[in-house]
Amino acid sequence: MNRILRALFFLLVVRPIVLIVLGLNVRRPELLPKSGPAIIVANHNSHLDALVLMTLYGTRRLQTVRPVAAADYFLKNKFLAWFSTQILGIIPINRVVTKESKNPLAPIDDALAEGNILILFPEGSRGDPEKLDQFKTGIARIAQHHEEVEITPVFMHGLGKALPRGEALLVPFFCDIFIGPPFRWNGSRAGFMETLTSEMQKLIDEKPKSDW
Repeated sequence: MNRILRALFFLLVVRPIVLIVLGLNVRRPELLPKSGPAIIVANHNSHLDALVLMTLYGTRRLQTVRPVAAADYFLKNKFLAWFSTQILGIIPINRVVTKESKNPLAPIDDALAEGNILILFPEGSRGDPEKLDQFKTGIARIAQHHEEVEITPVFMHGLGKALPRGEALLVPFFCDIFIGPPFRWNGSRAGFMETLTSEMQKLIDEKPKSDW
């Protein structure tokens, strides 16, 4: 039942908003992973980020595309927890790790083992519109544990203006999505983070030169 509700939500609500109200220009969509296990890493400026990335997949493959999100935010009440996990399909992760807590990355390990395509935002929380914050190293730990999994970088331009942090009113904005070639763990965390930053910067350099 939840699979049907999820498909209907994206088909009747999310897709019309994204494709009609916003409009998308997607560069190199063929580079998106077609099956899992795989990881998409993207910049994070808006509540729309994960939804927009998920609309790039058809209804059937959408069932295996799962955003990784903060448990303390998305599980703070029963309805939001149900909607986030059952309809959006998020993988909730605890951002605060204590000595008593189990491996916080275990849900990610399980999801990749099941062949899912994960969406991760290495910046952590949403940043200022169209500004890229420094990546946290958690993504390197994940890549190290899953050396065979390809990492696909994505840079989104425009969503930070359409629905920035702290705003509830959607503003129509044309959005560009730049997709780069996938890469894998390269042997060291520092080297991996350098590669990720470099690949993301290449995508940033493709965005329109004019700033609103």
